[in-house]
Parts: sequence; structure tokens; C-alpha cells
Amino acid sequence: MRSIIIILFIIIVSVLNLEAKKPPLPTVDKVDLQRYAGLWYQFAYIPTSFQPLGAELTTAEYSLHPKGYIIVKNTAYKDRAGRQLWKDITGKAFITDKKTNAKLKVQFFWPFKGNYWITALDKENYNWVVVSEPSRKYLWILTRQPNMDKAWYQTILNLLKERQIDAGKVVITGWFE
Repeated sequence: MRSIIIILFIIIVSVLNLEAKKPPLPTVDKVDLQRYAGLWYQFAYIPTSFQPLGAELTTAEYSLHPKGYIIVKNTAYKDRAGRQLWKDITGKAFITDKKTNAKLKVQFFWPFKGNYWITALDKENYNWVVVSEPSRKYLWILTRQPNMDKAWYQTILNLLKERQIDAGKVVITGWFE
């Protein structure tokens, strides 16, 4: 029994050391918040305890508040036609890196805040964005339309690999053009 506990301990320490050796998660060099504001569709994500599987269509709407933060409204629907509202939650996002606007803290319940880092962005058209956080446990791929070109999606998957984000955990909730 003692040898099994020692082996499990070694495995756990090894896994934790592998996680610790990941380089810092890069973010984009600049986000224009005026262009970023508006409605986004969740095309794909890594399911979490606070956002499990179940909704076919999920949106995030961002609007700039005069006091300097961003109002975040997330809505999940049961079907792609937008019927049968399942969940709706509003929070605030606070910019933590004013030089780039790429690092934010999102708060839906006081006093808890979570990292929201923009790690990849269609800088030319603002048609898609990849959001994650330093541990890479959470991920959202957002698009301006609920659909996406397969080639663009493959480009994003390649970016995930470069950033050491497990693309195998990603679940597609949008659809391809």
C-alpha cells in the first residue's frame, strides 16, 4: 500500500511540474475596445463547471461603461434559433493591462473575479477572438457570426497548440459555413 501511495505522489508531482513549465500565456499586443464591443457568438469552448454542456447557442455582449469598465452580458439558449432562454448573466470586466487592453478581470459575483486574456484576435476585422487565462484551463473561441470557415478554425487550432492549450478538450457549439 505504501508503495502505491509513493507512486501516486510521484505522478502527481510530475504532472504539476509539467504544468508549471509552460511558458506564460501570450496575449495580443493591442485591443481596440470600441471595435471589440458588441455581440459575439461562442463558436467553441472548453466546458467548465460554471458553463457545462447543454446550450447550442451562447452569446457574449460587451458594452463600454462611462466609468471605464465593460459590461458583460452572457446568454445561453437551448437551440440555434434563439428560443427557450436557458441562462442569462450580466457582469463587469475590468482592464488590468491598460497598455494593451488584452488582459481583463471579469466579475459576475462579488468578490470573485476571473482572468480573461485575449490571446488571439482577428486584428484586421475583429471577426474572431480566442480568450483564455494563464492556467489555460478555460477557453472560448468567439465569432461575430455563429458560423465559421473551417480553414479559419484550423488556423485557430494551430494557435492553440502554439500556446499549449489542449485543443482536444474544445467543444464546438457553432457551425461551419
